[in-house]
Amino acid sequence: MRPPAFWDAPGHPLGRFLAPLGHFYGSRVAARMDRAGERAACPVICIGNFTLGGAGKTPTALAVAALLRKIGAEPAFLTRGYGGRLAGPVAVDPTRHTSLDVGDEPLLLARGARTILARDRPEGARLCRALGADVVVMDDGLQNPSLTKDLSLAVVDAGSGIGNGLAFPAGPLRAPLARQWRHVHGLVVIGEGAQGEALAVEAASRGLPVHRGKLVPTAPTAVAGKPVLAFAGIGRPRKFFETLAEAGASVIETRTFPDHHPYRAADLAALAAWADALGAMLVTTEKDMVRLPADFAARVTALGVTLRFDDEGSVLAQLRRAGEAFSPATVPARPDASSPPRA
Repeated sequence: MRPPAFWDAPGHPLGRFLAPLGHFYGSRVAARMDRAGERAACPVICIGNFTLGGAGKTPTALAVAALLRKIGAEPAFLTRGYGGRLAGPVAVDPTRHTSLDVGDEPLLLARGARTILARDRPEGARLCRALGADVVVMDDGLQNPSLTKDLSLAVVDAGSGIGNGLAFPAGPLRAPLARQWRHVHGLVVIGEGAQGEALAVEAASRGLPVHRGKLVPTAPTAVAGKPVLAFAGIGRPRKFFETLAEAGASVIETRTFPDHHPYRAADLAALAAWADALGAMLVTTEKDMVRLPADFAARVTALGVTLRFDDEGSVLAQLRRAGEAFSPATVPARPDASSPPRA
């Protein structure tokens, strides 16, 4: 889906009209978040967010895994695999699996570390451990209580924050913000913006560490100075287009698609014809690239991004503290079949 414009407009009539539904939905999600989950046999670090849609979770998860390796850990990613047909648990193999099998994010995560797809998070954590991981990095799942988190970092896009501050469908929040803070151990603010700064101030007032970072293009020379037709089917396409411009590309036109959009032949034919007419190169995100058929992908350039923390040391310190606090002796028996529903 595309986020409706009124989600970013506090006081909008549609937001007010849907607020009772948002209260009902958000209260149920918040109550579910409070349930106890199963503890894994190794530390679990959750990279989540307060809202529906993109905030930069996947680049953050990749950056956190890289830092964990710096301190001698062996991380594995655990992901639900939104949009894929497989339920798992299964080890993601980019040479064998496609986005139709596992979704797009798992294919990106698998470039950074072993990646396990599992709709049942505790089952997935067990497979991570069985395959040699000594720490699990969850991509998303802050609102899913089935697995106890030893460290939960909430990722925020500073430019969009939490939108109008209302719960779905009145706004982008998955649950009321006040109810979500109690499940968060730190905030990651990506980029700059007043909304992100307001959340950083609130997090600091609650005694939570605030980690700031920026998404940096991995190969800006591939697009610098070139005419570009940019397209993206991610949570915040505008952010990608801004990154392209910052990398020096001459962005002539843009085309947005819904998040996780399955590209069809008609979409691709239209993009190709448009690019030819403009004399422009087609550029998209790495997340979109894995959803493109190979023959079309050959004529498209993907601009990748990595998350660069302003203060790597503060992130490392929090990761170390989470690892030191974990004790295998506290791992309880597996819950019975009445486990909480999945997010």
